[in-house]
Amino acid sequence: MRAFLSRAVSALLLLAAFPLAQAGVDAAPPDTAARNAIALEALSRLKGMDLDANPAVKAAVGRVLDQVRGTAAFVEIVSDFELKDQGAALLDFALANPAQAAGVEAARLLLKQGDAPLLAAALAGSKAAAAAEVLGHTGDKRTVPLLRPIAAGLERDFPVRKHAVEGLARTQEGAAALLELAQQGKLAGELKAVASVELNMVRWPALKAEAARVLPLEHAGPAEAAPAIPELAAQRGDAHRGAGVFGRETVGCFKCHQVNGKGTDFGPNLSEIGTKLAREALFTAILEPSAGISLGYEAWQLELRNGDDPYGLIASETADEVALKTQGGLVTRYKKADIVRRARQTVSIMPTGLHQAMTRQELVDLVEYLVSLNRADAPASNAKSAHE
Repeated sequence: MRAFLSRAVSALLLLAAFPLAQAGVDAAPPDTAARNAIALEALSRLKGMDLDANPAVKAAVGRVLDQVRGTAAFVEIVSDFELKDQGAALLDFALANPAQAAGVEAARLLLKQGDAPLLAAALAGSKAAAAAEVLGHTGDKRTVPLLRPIAAGLERDFPVRKHAVEGLARTQEGAAALLELAQQGKLAGELKAVASVELNMVRWPALKAEAARVLPLEHAGPAEAAPAIPELAAQRGDAHRGAGVFGRETVGCFKCHQVNGKGTDFGPNLSEIGTKLAREALFTAILEPSAGISLGYEAWQLELRNGDDPYGLIASETADEVALKTQGGLVTRYKKADIVRRARQTVSIMPTGLHQAMTRQELVDLVEYLVSLNRADAPASNAKSAHE
């Protein structure tokens, strides 16, 4: 083992003596790209090393870090070696990539390192929307004191406040804070609909039930019980109107599903769902999502040593890590050594009660649209425009 580490150190020191490609491996000339790849591989085998006890290695790591600044590799190196003096660069990367896994990991590192003042300054600056978005994606309860005042205030632009509400709903503490704001009348009217939709999708039964009372889903028509599925399946709708329902913010199908490359890669891809499920099965999937959970889309909850409880779909697993895909399609890797417990959930990750945000005819139209997704001329969803 010692000889192996010695070879890795020697390789790193040798490679660090040569200039690396600023743009990263993919944009570098072949010889430089090879050096980059080997240097990063050597670093991966040295993670956890006490750099202060190895000045030469520390200097080499610093040179590599400078060259990959602004890339995902930079975030990985900072994490692997627990570097504490890279807060500004981590923040820049997080703000530039708020919806990417590496950007979210950069924000998590800032929270872990106690850089809340740096994050608070970003939330008050010109990139506040990106800061609120990336913090929301972390699913970290330490974001609650940062996002709660934004959700409660009126002085910030709507996109900033919307990201704050969405982010709060991703943690149990944040969801409770949203409900408290609503009960105190401190949640602005235009945010109530956003909070209602987000809280309808939370996984904590007590909070979800309270949200249904305090912030019920906005009904598209008179509230009514879920219609009988055989009766619904006998009706026919308008697929083009159904595509509009699919892309509506309050229904939110596009937040978890993709159709022909548009939408979010989280739940099952629906591009050809019309060839896989019959009309009655589609109604069942919407009205009773836990009745038949697709293989590979079972929700899992992890319990980490730091108290966090990430929740999502297991995207992959190795001997050392579990990769979890969370709402928004982001994949985060957790070291098994940091996982205390994991539990498979029996309730679907797809929320119940979505039909309440639609009229009966809109529900029929939505299923008509899904049925049509089996041929090249199927009407395209306007999910992208609705999301934007």
